[in-house]
Amino acid sequence: MPHTETPGTEAAPNTRLRWWTELPLIVLVYACYSAGRLLVRGDVADAVDHGVAILDIEKALFLNAEHPLNRLFTSEPWIGVPADFWYASLHYLVTPAILVWLFRSRAVRYRAARTWLMTSTFIGLIGFTLLPTCPPRLLDSGHGFVDTMAQYSSYGWWGGEASAPRGMGGMTNQYAAMPSLHVGWALWCGVMLWRYGGTRTTRVAAVVYPLVTTIVVMGTANHYFLDAVAGAAVMGAGLLLTPFVLRTARRVRPLLPARLAPAAAGSAPAAAGAPAAGSAPAAGSTGSAIVSGGCQTSAGERIPRQREQRFGAGAEPDPAPSDAGDETPAPAR
Repeated sequence: MPHTETPGTEAAPNTRLRWWTELPLIVLVYACYSAGRLLVRGDVADAVDHGVAILDIEKALFLNAEHPLNRLFTSEPWIGVPADFWYASLHYLVTPAILVWLFRSRAVRYRAARTWLMTSTFIGLIGFTLLPTCPPRLLDSGHGFVDTMAQYSSYGWWGGEASAPRGMGGMTNQYAAMPSLHVGWALWCGVMLWRYGGTRTTRVAAVVYPLVTTIVVMGTANHYFLDAVAGAAVMGAGLLLTPFVLRTARRVRPLLPARLAPAAAGSAPAAAGAPAAGSAPAAGSTGSAIVSGGCQTSAGERIPRQREQRFGAGAEPDPAPSDAGDETPAPAR
């Protein structure tokens, strides 16, 4: 009867995933992202110009969600303070938690989900490099924005410089507003919860988390609305590139061990007990290390004084005694 695969399931990956290889990989990718984001600071004047240009585009499109949200967050601490905690911490907690959950309970899906997240993150880093953008909170006060992170800094660990811990603002790039990866990562989390959560609660969370994150990044004056749109677009581009990245990784992976194969093959004779070329015979031998001296024996014939017999897989030993005379030929098979 032909084997049929259950609809909706996928074959397990060829290489089993291990947490001690996945964790360093994720840490390495995030370290590269953080270092690149820090090193590519860009020119402040250009960043301010880009921020003002985004505001002008939004005005032309009749988009102005940032100002009313920012006024609400600054006038109502019971909204502004939780929003600052949301912005400063949740992307560090929720995203890794969902990665761990996928790794433990959805291992077949994990590889593609992780690759999508990492690919999109690197695309976002390209955006920070090519388009350094001043966030609304750092624009001149004439533009009407208030930095809620600075206003409510006494409530949390952050200072007046983005969401970095107090006194460490110089270690972050404050002009990396376009695209908003806060929104991008939240969208990724929402998709994972919607597809694999399986309960009504997870589906509600899948919608609420990216939606509230989008409101928070604008209300705290950390991002423009178009930054949030760009964050979603980056995740879309990462999703389209993920199959290509996975195929490339699948092709490259077998080539890595192949580079080590010649060295392993070269050491095989020594491992099998054969002397290396030019080496002296072993102690106790009186002639050449090759017993037969280059001569070939006929089928069934034993070399003199040979006591060991090697049998192929599944072969049985001869019923004849093994201590027959040295010159007695073995029984024909």
